[in-house]
Amino acid sequence: MVISIAHLGPIGTNAETAALAYANWLENTQGKPSILCPCPSISQTLHSVAQGDTQKAVVPVENSTEGSVASTLDTLWQLDRLKIQQELVLPIIHAFFSRGTSISGIKTVYSHPQALAQCQRWLQENLPNVALIPTNSTAEALQKISLDPTSGAIAAPRAAKLYHVPILLNHINDYPDNCTRFWVMTLNPTPTVNSRISLAFSVSENVPGSLMKPLEVFARRNLNLSRIESRPTKRSLGEYVFYLDIEGHPQDPNIIDALNELTAYTKVIKIYGGYPVLFLEKKDLEQL
Repeated sequence: MVISIAHLGPIGTNAETAALAYANWLENTQGKPSILCPCPSISQTLHSVAQGDTQKAVVPVENSTEGSVASTLDTLWQLDRLKIQQELVLPIIHAFFSRGTSISGIKTVYSHPQALAQCQRWLQENLPNVALIPTNSTAEALQKISLDPTSGAIAAPRAAKLYHVPILLNHINDYPDNCTRFWVMTLNPTPTVNSRISLAFSVSENVPGSLMKPLEVFARRNLNLSRIESRPTKRSLGEYVFYLDIEGHPQDPNIIDALNELTAYTKVIKIYGGYPVLFLEKKDLEQL
């Protein structure tokens, strides 16, 4: 059976690279062929799985430079049934594309907001007066500059051969070890050897100690939280959803007890599941 994998499109995005890497991993380790299904937004990527249009979705969750991807977290909070099958950690390289011959003539730069932010220092030092225009994806940015030599785009180097747009400068991201976490989401995850658990919760009211009590549940059991952050619920000012990553296995008795106790201090809790983490290197992506 061919597995359908949704991702932020069009072709050439970092999300597509992550989806291709996951498809190759499925083929090499499980002998399962895949078909990639580009979507116009991260939200629609996740909804395609929730609605049963595709079987899996690969979405960015957190970047080492710019932090979490808000649209992914906010959409997952709205959807109740999606679970994490796998995490992929990809090295991210940004290149500067243009039909012009030099960056000195550039007046406008297009890219996804995350890419613009990850190259913020480079842009300030080299193109301080240009207009920065956000797009839905880095690949969409390349389509914007097809006929204008005074415009440029930031995208992955791989996109050069897909869109036939020349690279003026490579490796322009502010930090050389830039990487992004991607989650593979599905309705029916298969059993795996898990090393991390992710969940989100809201509290009943915004009062002193409302966050401390849930966190103490893990501290008392010496469980390591590798990530904790908040996002507004968008219902009321000062009302938040808290996202946690826990190092460990869902069948660990300490984790089971902690999650059971956590319900006493939370209003809503959503456990996205336990999953393994696969770290990819640049050489792993060169063949894609």
